[in-house]
Amino acid sequence: MTTMPHVRRFVGAVLATLCATTLAKTPIPAPPWPAGDERGMANAIGPGTYARCAPFLANPKARTYEVSHLRSGTMPMSPFAGNYAPKPKASATIPGTAHAFNAETYNENVEPGQQGTQFDALGHFAYFKSPWDGKGAPPLDGALYYGGFTQKDVKPTPDSPLLKLGMDKVPPIVTTAVLLDAKAHLGKGQMMKAGEVITAADIEAMLKAQGLAKRGILPGDVVYIHTGWGELWKDPDIDRVYYTKAPGISYGAAQYLGKKRIVAVGLDTPFIDSVAEGMLAGKGAPAPDAPAGLPFSVHHHLLTQLGVHHVENAKLDALARDRVWTSCTMILPLLEKGAAGSAVRPVSIGVPGR
Repeated sequence: MTTMPHVRRFVGAVLATLCATTLAKTPIPAPPWPAGDERGMANAIGPGTYARCAPFLANPKARTYEVSHLRSGTMPMSPFAGNYAPKPKASATIPGTAHAFNAETYNENVEPGQQGTQFDALGHFAYFKSPWDGKGAPPLDGALYYGGFTQKDVKPTPDSPLLKLGMDKVPPIVTTAVLLDAKAHLGKGQMMKAGEVITAADIEAMLKAQGLAKRGILPGDVVYIHTGWGELWKDPDIDRVYYTKAPGISYGAAQYLGKKRIVAVGLDTPFIDSVAEGMLAGKGAPAPDAPAGLPFSVHHHLLTQLGVHHVENAKLDALARDRVWTSCTMILPLLEKGAAGSAVRPVSIGVPGR
């Protein structure tokens, strides 16, 4: 006798829940990590985070949400990266076969890993022990990276790929995600303004307002924050406003999230850090609590000090619209050997209204 579909779904959900209940007891690994570690907080990914994902994957009411923007040559472009201009090639054939195929090329100096919805490797950022005064050659030999790696360890020559902390060291991230709706709670339904910051207190207030205070932010989580800035993502990008400024999280919020042992943070903004009007041109101030000499203090703290990855230009409007506050997210950056960033297509699987 054929089992009815709804019965199969129910049985599958029960089994998945029982499995998750058992596996949920699996501890999430905690730092300190072994010497020479290159994964950072992504060491938390494993049976414990997979178990937390199981109920979302088995729920028949769950939907899959794209957390990335469509990539094209006319999307908003980062001012820090080379132009992104894929060029379709003419259809080609192979003599003596019945095959035809299509492909495309990329322009010289293109940086696909730093354009569109993208993921930062830990080797994307380094720091100096004191600010560079801008005179002479930059003191790159003194640059330090996550885990205490030096410039010689990570990028010994200008044309070297990242020998440490590159994209090839990042595992597939499969874990639970929390979405915080800053547009609703801080912007009162309006897009947050450029230069505005989301503080640790704001994060706790949003958790409470969204009914997540009891759950909180768990070790191994990915935290997505919807600011509404993604409304300025236009394709074609005629106004060219999106990449000039943005809201972001404060240095204190980065410290707070780091203490929660999250694996990654993603915003619907290009920087994660807040960028006020004119800041990229040297005419605007960084976030009020940014330490001296560290205008991109969130990048500094999360990437170089804690090993927490970034998802930039995340598409979070649909998740926020459907009030999908918790979900199972899957982030699989490309295994580009020695790359500092990757184009990425994250998805979240969750139940609307939950």
